[in-house]
Amino acid sequence: MQDVRFIVIHRPGPRWQPQKSLFEQDGVRDHVAHYRLWLEQGKLLAGGPFLDGFAAGMMVPSAGIPEAEVRAFAQADPAVSTGLLTADVQRWMVGMKG
Repeated sequence: MQDVRFIVIHRPGPRWQPQKSLFEQDGVRDHVAHYRLWLEQGKLLAGGPFLDGFAAGMMVPSAGIPEAEVRAFAQADPAVSTGLLTADVQRWMVGMKG
């Protein structure tokens, strides 16, 4: 049986200020607090920024979280609703894990 997850890819939105670092962005703490709720509920396996300089990141929900729930939670993120970030939900198959 395949382990399919619906991951959330974040990218800078229209309110992103490129001259500021990730943690200087107005609203990033609200974004972190939003996903911390899922972490505390056991619904988030991992999340964080990519280190390629493009201010993008990814959240990997735990197994079994339905696509509709992932999409709704991603859109309810204050950083997404205010335009700091965009959220794109992608279907991902876990091909290997330890």
